[in-house]
Amino acid sequence: MLREDRATWRCGAHELSLARPRIMGVLNVTPDSFSDGGTHDTADKAIEWGMQLLDDGADIIDVGGESTRPGFTAVDPEEEARRVVPVIRELAAAGAIVSVDTRHPEVARIASKLGASILNDVTGFTNPEMVKVAVESDCGLVVMHAGEVSDHVQRRSVTLDSTAAARAAAAGKVAEGAGSAASSPEDVPAASPEDAAVSQRLDEVMRRSARAATSPTVRLAGGSNRRFTLPEEAPIMRRVMGFLGDQARGLMRAGVSRERICIDPGPGPGFGKLADEDVVIQRANAKMASLGYPVMCAVSRKRFVGAVSGVHDVAKRDAATAGVCIAAVENGARILRVHDVAGVAQAIDSYWSVAHPDPRRAFVALGSNVGDRLEYLARATSLINAIPLTCVTAVSHAYETDPAYGIASPVANAVAEIRTELAPLVLMDALLDVEDQLGRERVPGEEGHGPRTIDCDLAWMEGETHAGRRLTLPHAGLGERDFVLIPMEDLMHDPVRFLAHAGVKVLPREERVGLVRENLGEIAWE
Repeated sequence: MLREDRATWRCGAHELSLARPRIMGVLNVTPDSFSDGGTHDTADKAIEWGMQLLDDGADIIDVGGESTRPGFTAVDPEEEARRVVPVIRELAAAGAIVSVDTRHPEVARIASKLGASILNDVTGFTNPEMVKVAVESDCGLVVMHAGEVSDHVQRRSVTLDSTAAARAAAAGKVAEGAGSAASSPEDVPAASPEDAAVSQRLDEVMRRSARAATSPTVRLAGGSNRRFTLPEEAPIMRRVMGFLGDQARGLMRAGVSRERICIDPGPGPGFGKLADEDVVIQRANAKMASLGYPVMCAVSRKRFVGAVSGVHDVAKRDAATAGVCIAAVENGARILRVHDVAGVAQAIDSYWSVAHPDPRRAFVALGSNVGDRLEYLARATSLINAIPLTCVTAVSHAYETDPAYGIASPVANAVAEIRTELAPLVLMDALLDVEDQLGRERVPGEEGHGPRTIDCDLAWMEGETHAGRRLTLPHAGLGERDFVLIPMEDLMHDPVRFLAHAGVKVLPREERVGLVRENLGEIAWE
């Protein structure tokens, strides 16, 4: 059976709810990744793009400093760390859930110390040193399958090796396919003992996931052959699920808790699969979910996505990627690793809202310091109640509070408790629309402290944490705002205990801002 929808994935200090699908944004800090190489190859560009991905709807940012495209050029750990360290440090400091996409234990160890919450290992933690890093940290772990799943002859050379000999061989095959001469041995530096060890580990990954049967054929009357449209599922999934299950159990025997492990079947030619095999694997997502770990769908812009959609331009496969992601989610996948975060978030948010009833509790802080303040609070509450897939279940009294954060005059504040089935960023946009409907003016230079007819802040939402410039959940100032905490006492017995359980540190009242001075009474909004 599938995992319960209320499962969580423990990733360092973060407990990521899988009550709805989560999006992992791809951030390649490389010059040679297959679809976006060189686009974000400096720290400043990468950090800015990472923040944009958060604002577009990413729950996780996956930072990689080495491409694993077919025939990739290996990067030594020092160079990989140079690329990813400043990016991980800044994004983690901003509160983001950061994943590091690496096969090097040295890089994984540094990243975890700098705030990375997830270790994404394309070699599936076959390296004992990577297992050691996993045990020493509290990071979430992505166990990926890299290797062939049948005895097919590859249409293109697939190299996941970092030895000098392998690089030379890969270069020779690519050159041969293009009708040019291969690189000479003297063009490639000699392999180090460390390179050889990595090569052996990666070769073992390939060997363990090989030996599946080829596509079956049937003999028809008249002597003709008809090939089935896809290879047989059973041998392929035995290899993939066998490997993923073995590696997960090995991590648990080493001391890793089950709640930290996520599995990824590793789609694409870079990880040994033909297009037909990738389709077979995607159709079997429900079987992989039955293993009891969160399943990652990392199909973004892959070759098989182009094959099933007829889109040959890698950069134009985002709509097709979204379609495959929806199919994966319907079959139990909960982590979607994609390049086009905005497009996939739009597709998944709309699909999930329609297909899966998912009402969740949230609190919206309301404030007004212009005109008839109580009337604005009442009208805002009524408009929030009219937001699609949303209803107001309770609203606090209105309270007169001291001005805070540079606001010049006292404010009337309240808190509305709601139920909503909208994604957080979608709900936030709807709240901004409420502000616009009530004439909120945003004067440049007075952001956050100018006069306002109404201010609608999404303060907390069940099962949601988020970092970004558009939205932070829980609200960054929630624990210090007396003008939110006191109204919340009208809605629950002990908001301090409630928020502490949600990871929000609440300050003593004498240390808070915007102290409540007067109860202005009920808000007549219905």
